[in-house]
Amino acid sequence: MAFTITPSGQACGAAVTGIDLTQPLSAGDVADIRAAWLDHHVLAFPGQSLGDDDLERFTQYFGGFGDDPFIAPIAGRRHVIAVKRRADETAPLFAENWHSDWSFQARPPAGTCLYGITIPPIGGNTEFANQHAALAAMPDALRARIEGRRAIHSARGGYAPSGMYGANDKGRSMDIRPGEAAMATQAHPIIRRHPETGREGLFGCAGYIIGIEDMDDAEALPLIVELLHWQGREEFRYSHKWDAGMLLMWDNRSVLHRATGGYDGHDRLLHRTTIAAWDGDEPGTHRSRA
Repeated sequence: MAFTITPSGQACGAAVTGIDLTQPLSAGDVADIRAAWLDHHVLAFPGQSLGDDDLERFTQYFGGFGDDPFIAPIAGRRHVIAVKRRADETAPLFAENWHSDWSFQARPPAGTCLYGITIPPIGGNTEFANQHAALAAMPDALRARIEGRRAIHSARGGYAPSGMYGANDKGRSMDIRPGEAAMATQAHPIIRRHPETGREGLFGCAGYIIGIEDMDDAEALPLIVELLHWQGREEFRYSHKWDAGMLLMWDNRSVLHRATGGYDGHDRLLHRTTIAAWDGDEPGTHRSRA
């Protein structure tokens, strides 16, 4: 199958056209898509008409399914979750802060697939920040402060009973299931080598990162905030505009992402799967409850 890859012209991202994802892909097609994914970090496939079977089949070409904690799957599926918002919803926007999906896991997912079903006519872009570029451009003095350091990740700020999506979160259409398991912690290197390309990049950021190993909070927390401001700088970004029938896949090992609003008064619905960690992804070693 011949298809065309068109770079976004921004810090990452490319569109893939001339391919029908309702049809099985050859091994060669999968290899070419993977190569483009590793090169551009975010791939958009416009003009698709996918059902959940198609979405799951596509996901499995690139690895097993990742574990999606704290959000219930849609009825009849184990691995598909609905990212949705009603036109009249007033709860804070879901996932509006920079993050890498489920970075608090021992083996965070390698990638995420998101398919647009109901897309508002305005707003709702998904923004990405290239973390290879962020590290490459980082001042030497800042890099020296994080070299060899491991950040402590946790879901508590979002998914603990006291978190953003916890007991006090009302009127939300997404089926979020907070719990005490969100209090667990997991450490990962701040600077990691990509397991497939070997390129160094920054991994994770404030939100899921709650501390730095062997560093007092008085020193660690300002550093985490300073890193966040650097990681999301404009020159590292790609802003993705959605259309209905568009599939997006991104590499959680290479980019941060965040949702944006601006579509009040309009329904929005996307279906999401995650791609399990690549065999070369090193699990963290720090796991505890606090």
